[in-house]
Amino acid sequence: MALYFIGLGLYDEKDISLRGLEAIKKCNVIYLEDYTSVLSCGVNKLEEFYGKKIILSSRELVENKAEDTILKDALEKDVAFLVVGDPMSATTHIDLRLRAEKAGIKCFVIHNASVFSAMGITGLQLYKFGKTTSIPFPEDKWHPETPYEVIKDNMKNGLHTLILLDLRPDEKKFMTVNQAIEYLLSVEEKRKEKVFSKGLFCVGCARLGSLKPCIKAGNAEDLLKEDFGKPMHCLIVPGKLHFAEEEALELFKIHK
Repeated sequence: MALYFIGLGLYDEKDISLRGLEAIKKCNVIYLEDYTSVLSCGVNKLEEFYGKKIILSSRELVENKAEDTILKDALEKDVAFLVVGDPMSATTHIDLRLRAEKAGIKCFVIHNASVFSAMGITGLQLYKFGKTTSIPFPEDKWHPETPYEVIKDNMKNGLHTLILLDLRPDEKKFMTVNQAIEYLLSVEEKRKEKVFSKGLFCVGCARLGSLKPCIKAGNAEDLLKEDFGKPMHCLIVPGKLHFAEEEALELFKIHK
C-alpha cells in the first residue's frame, strides 16, 4: 500500500514518463488533481492511454476531504495521485504528502516537467527569476495587488518575474495573457508607481511543453493585441537582461 505522486508533464497524455506510467499501471485507484492546471487533452484520453478509470479531485477534496478519500484508499491499496506538471510544485500537494506520511502511508514521488523549467525555452536564465506570483480572476470586491508588488520587488533586484494565471476548469475559464496585462495595467492606473506601464517589455507564453508553444515578446500594449490561442497561458516580466538573453528573445519579438 502506497501513495504515488506522479507528474504528467505539461501538454497531453504522452508527456508522462515511463516510470510514471509503470506506477499508474500497478495502482488500484487513480486520482487526478484538476484545479492547479490542465492538459490539452480530456480525461477520456488519459483513461484510454493508461487503461485506468480516473477520479477527478477538486481543491475541496484534496485540501479538506483527503482523509476520507485519497489517504483512506492509500492505507489499503496502491493509489496514484496525478498532477499536471511536476507533483511537488504546489503547496497543496506538499501538504497532502505530509499528511500521508503522518498517517503512516509510504509515499513515492515521480517528477516531470513543469512550467518552472519549461519557461527556459524563452532564453531567459532560470536562476535569474525571482519570486513567482499569480493573477486571480477579479471579483466585485476583490482585486488583489500582490502580483504588482511581486513584480516591483523583483525589478528592484533585476530579477525576472513568472506570473501564473488563474483557471476555473469547471467553468471552462482560463485567464489569458491579454487579461493578465489588463489586470496589471488597472493596478498601475490606480497606484501610478511606474511598475507596469504600457511600454513595459513582457513575454507572453501559451502551451509551454507542446511541440508548438506560442511565445511572443514585446511591450505590454502590443501584446494586448495578440492572440495567444488555447490555454494554458503565463506571463513573464523580464528583469535586467544579459546579452545572451536579449539575443534569445529576438526570436520571439513582435514585428509591427
